[in-house]
Amino acid sequence: MQKKAVILFSGGLDSTTCIALAQERGFECFALSLDYGGRQQVELTKAKQLTQQLGIAHKIIPVGLNLIGGSALTDNEIAVHDFKESQAIPNTYVPARNTVFLSIALGWAEVLGAYDIFIGANILDYSGYPDCRPEYLEAFEKLADLATRAGMEGKHFKVHAPLLKLNKAEIIREGIRLGIDYSQTMTCYRPDQDGKACGNCDSCTFRKKGFEEAGIQDPTHYF
Repeated sequence: MQKKAVILFSGGLDSTTCIALAQERGFECFALSLDYGGRQQVELTKAKQLTQQLGIAHKIIPVGLNLIGGSALTDNEIAVHDFKESQAIPNTYVPARNTVFLSIALGWAEVLGAYDIFIGANILDYSGYPDCRPEYLEAFEKLADLATRAGMEGKHFKVHAPLLKLNKAEIIREGIRLGIDYSQTMTCYRPDQDGKACGNCDSCTFRKKGFEEAGIQDPTHYF
């Protein structure tokens, strides 16, 4: 039987590449998007459109991280700044986001009989987020085995982060090889309501740099 995998899916460049890589590895993909009360609500529309095009199962589950705030992505009173080189963790870090997301993915995976979860975490082009580090992902795997009935019955959950040590240009080249149309993806911390990207936030800056370094024309729609 074809193995199943739950893919954390935002509709952005990285998570779309994760789906393509999981499919190439032979997994039946189940995409999971989390409506966490962030600024990028248009991402959910993109995610729904993309999964329909790909013909894969898709769930959108509400998770009110905006109720605790603490991030420029969940609190409209905190501004998303233009990209600036810095060693500090930026204010777009969302407290506990990946832990919450992976926990819900784990729950759905156990229900599906899936023991593989894909996440687009990356330690090179991300902004120093602590929940994108390999030691964090390894720790979550141990938690998954300890915290589930499937784990108690001898199953092992694997958290796949295939983009973890790739720079954005390498990710884009992989996606192009796999036939991804990146014009259909949206990766921006402050997009407009039409899904156009700002072009200046951290996420847009990394994306633009990636296309430039990959020698591929950037198909992103900017406002």
